[in-house]
Amino acid sequence: MVKEIERAGIPVVHLCTVVPISLTVGANRIVPTVAIPHPLGNPGTTPEEERELRRKLLDQALDALSTPIEDQRVFE
Repeated sequence: MVKEIERAGIPVVHLCTVVPISLTVGANRIVPTVAIPHPLGNPGTTPEEERELRRKLLDQALDALSTPIEDQRVFE
């Protein structure tokens, strides 16, 4: 799905827990997330820590979205 949206000219960021799979399917902008059961959070943290973590992931995704790329790239 990511490749088809990109092919239509819309940049996409793939937030994922397993980077090698994203690389295999051809996602261009990849942002690693936390864990498979909770990709965008950590239920073991305080609400404030959870918010900070989610904000960090969002900032990484926005940075990836605004970065011109030629090949696949993982944004750490």
